[in-house]
Amino acid sequence: MTKHSVYDVIIVGAGSMGMSAGYHLARRGIKTLLIDAFDPPHTEGSHHGEPRLIRHAYSGDPTYTDLALRAHVLWKEAEQQSGTELLVPSGVLNLADSAVYSFRGQLAEAGKQKVRVEQLDAQEIRRRWPALNLPDSFEAMYEPDAGYLYSERCIAAYRQLALAHGAELLTNTAVLHVTAREGSVTVHTKNGDVHGGAAILSAGAWFGALSPFITLPIKAIRKVVGWFQSAPAFDSGNFPGFTLGTEEGGYYGFPSIGGAGLKIGRHDTGLEWKPGQKLAPFGTEESDEGDLRRVLEAYMPGAAGRLLKGAVCKYEHTPDEDFIIDRHPRHTNVLLAGGFSGHGFKFSSVVGEILADLAADGQTRHNIRPFSLARFETPGQSQAGQLLEGI
Repeated sequence: MTKHSVYDVIIVGAGSMGMSAGYHLARRGIKTLLIDAFDPPHTEGSHHGEPRLIRHAYSGDPTYTDLALRAHVLWKEAEQQSGTELLVPSGVLNLADSAVYSFRGQLAEAGKQKVRVEQLDAQEIRRRWPALNLPDSFEAMYEPDAGYLYSERCIAAYRQLALAHGAELLTNTAVLHVTAREGSVTVHTKNGDVHGGAAILSAGAWFGALSPFITLPIKAIRKVVGWFQSAPAFDSGNFPGFTLGTEEGGYYGFPSIGGAGLKIGRHDTGLEWKPGQKLAPFGTEESDEGDLRRVLEAYMPGAAGRLLKGAVCKYEHTPDEDFIIDRHPRHTNVLLAGGFSGHGFKFSSVVGEILADLAADGQTRHNIRPFSLARFETPGQSQAGQLLEGI
């Protein structure tokens, strides 16, 4: 690293959002440097453990549905350009006990935006997927065009494409702090300083380490997922991706892919984590396996077999579970992208496009008003913070 290296844009954090932004900038001919404390894709952030749901029907502000549809298009483009399968159109079955959650808002928004959905009652759900054990109080919204993304492949694909377009990447390089003034940003790392005209901070659960340069209302949460031995009815091709809203909490999961077992995680709850703390491994808490197993035994007994694997990752929650995509309050040449609250990965292709728009052109055609920092100055209720909206 040379002391006087100058880049147009420096990206701090080359996870899903950062790597996507690096690709979108580099393809425009913008001299871009990505810096990551590890070597992406890796197991220290929020994007490992492979599949992530991609669905399109959100309720409330139409922005999320707009962005989800654009993200789907961009994932298919990245798939074609990288020559790697990234998106599997498995369908997504959103299940909920009507006593705790209603799909009314999502169905209405889907109708407005021509998103294909099917509303199903418990009898029809059981007819189509007889391995499910659901009481009559359950209902579903099925999205046949939704599916799941191979998260680590997605990061690797954007890395490949970004570097092919001339971006540079510094791996295993921890950022110590950032300083900025008009037209200039310096990123201080353990290996020296780098200089650029602008920066994008997409540090995920590590945003706390960038204080006091920026302090955001983001809380990092330890989350667990497990893969359970399951019957063939839950294999990929037989069963879709799913969300599950119950009195026990909000869950999400995936069919057994290549014999790996049905994967399930819990969206709500979790232990707070701070940069520098050791992340407790799977099984440290009784609830790590216990919460997942109990809901499987109740509603998917054929998928409640032996635990095949467990993993931990991190959510980075905002108070309302909506994203933060904005400029630094004091430095307009520094962009912030964080607080993706456990439902951001599917959007990372379009978030990268948005960040590239803002860095290169100063504006974007996408509506990012719901993600402004200014919203934390007055109280408000997020639509995305509902039981299943945040998955």
